Order: sequence, then structure tokens, then C-alpha cells
Amino acid sequence: MPREPRSREATGVLYGLAAYGIWGFAPVYWKLMRELDSVEVLAHRVLWSFVVGMILLAGTSGFRAYWRVLRDWRHATRIGIAGVLLAINWLVFIYAVAIDQVMATSLGYYLNPLLNVVLGLAVLGERMRPIQWAAVGLAALGVVQYVYVLGELPWISVVLAGSFGLYGLIRKMGTVDPVPGFAAETTLLSVPALGYVLWLFAQGGAVLPVGSLEVDALVAASGLITAAPLVLFNAAAQRLPLITVGILQFLAPSIALVLAVAVYDEPFGRVHAWTFGCVWAGLLIFTLESWYANRAVMASRPSGPTPSR
Repeated sequence: MPREPRSREATGVLYGLAAYGIWGFAPVYWKLMRELDSVEVLAHRVLWSFVVGMILLAGTSGFRAYWRVLRDWRHATRIGIAGVLLAINWLVFIYAVAIDQVMATSLGYYLNPLLNVVLGLAVLGERMRPIQWAAVGLAALGVVQYVYVLGELPWISVVLAGSFGLYGLIRKMGTVDPVPGFAAETTLLSVPALGYVLWLFAQGGAVLPVGSLEVDALVAASGLITAAPLVLFNAAAQRLPLITVGILQFLAPSIALVLAVAVYDEPFGRVHAWTFGCVWAGLLIFTLESWYANRAVMASRPSGPTPSR
């Protein structure tokens, strides 16, 4: 009997590693399309993600929940806003990779979990312990010194962290399951995406399809590349404690940072070292403090059978 939870958790770790591994190596995939217009690539990503979303719904018998979301104007409005935030995140990421700013995407996704904490505090009324405040402040200090020394805001990092943080907040406040939610988001986004593609064709400005089998196949695969890590992540989240998921999420930006410096030769100077150092330290402190706090809560719970009522 004890082996079953361990096996379930081990499977969850594998799912999590696969999800964050795909997200981490995503710049390699999008680099292959860096010569294409980012907005047009986004439109096709939305449309192919919609196709994959429909396939997922068919495979999970989720059409009833999907239609329930779209028929309820409150759910549809919330999902529509979440979809816009997701589209902004996708567009900025595609654009950043195309202009050799992979490191900026890495910083954005390092900042994201700390921003989630701030959003939870400001919007959901959650509380932070003193050490957590110190961790968030340390990460913020890294960004402030970046702005002070270089005289510019790392807008790509800020927009990526902000858009994904707000997206997560809206989805957390709702009650829509992941697959129907993803399908509903891509459905609502596919309307303007299809309109934009048709407009490009009418104006004679469409580039896609380019006529190259390799490039066209890459674009068509964008739906799968988008949906696969989301499905894997949800499978991991169902099997793992939240603390474990929180630790695993640092894998993706770490892979992206290594790619930026070692593969794409992006500059990594003293300013970057201080910024990332402050963010890493803040994340480490926050994660360890959360882990110890979680252990203390678990230890305080009474052991043994629960009294019958």
C-alpha cells in the first residue's frame, strides 16, 4: 500500500520534468521561425492551438463543460480576458526569441512566481510571512538595480511575468477545468486570429504558408507544442504537492538562461549577474521558507484515525 503514493508522486515528477523541459527548450523551436512576422505566427499558433483543443475535448469527453463555459457570459468574459493575457504572453515571447532576448524571457519566468505571491496578497487577501516579504523584496531589489544601472526597464521580462501572473490569477478565481478552459480560450482567440489571417490574404501580405514543407510543418506543430506541456503540467499538478511543483517550475527559465548564454551568445555581464543573483536568492529563500512552513503544518496535524461523527 505505501508504494502506491510514492509511485504516483514519481510519475508526477516525470510529468513535471517533461512539461517544464518543453517550456525551457521552447526558444529553440521558436528560433526556427525568427524570420517570420511575430503577429502572423501568433495568429497561426492560436488557430492550431484551437484545433488541438478540439481534439483534447474529444479525447476527454469535455464538450459539455466547454459549452457550459461559452454559454455563461460570466465564465466567457473571464475566459476571454484570460485568453487576451495569454495571447499577449505568447506574442511577447515569440518576439523576444526572434530578437535575441531569450535571457529576458528567462528573467520574466523567474519573476513570475514571486509576482503571483504579490497578486495573491493584493487581490485574494492572502498573507505573507516576514521571510517571504524579505524574499520578494530581494528579488525586487535586483530589478531596481538593473533599471538604475542600465537606465531601462526590462519590459519583456515585466510583461511576460505580469501577463502570465494575471492569467493565472483569473484562472484561479474561476472554476473551469484545464482542458475545457484551454479550448474555450483558443476558441475566443481564434475569431480575431482567423480574421487577421484572412485580412492578410486579402491584402496580399500573408507570408504563411511559405511553401516550405519544413517551415509550414513547424507552424502547424505550434498547437501541439503549446498544448502538450499544459496537459503534462496538469497531470503533474494532480499528483504532486504544491511545493514540489513550485520547485520544478524553476527548471524552465534555467534551461532558457543556459540557452541564451551558451547557445545564442547573449551578453551576461555584471548587471545581469546581480539581477539574476538577487532573484535566485529571493526564490531560494521563499521556497525554503514555504517548505519549512509546510512541514510545520503537517507535523502539527494529529496522527491516527479520524474520529467518527
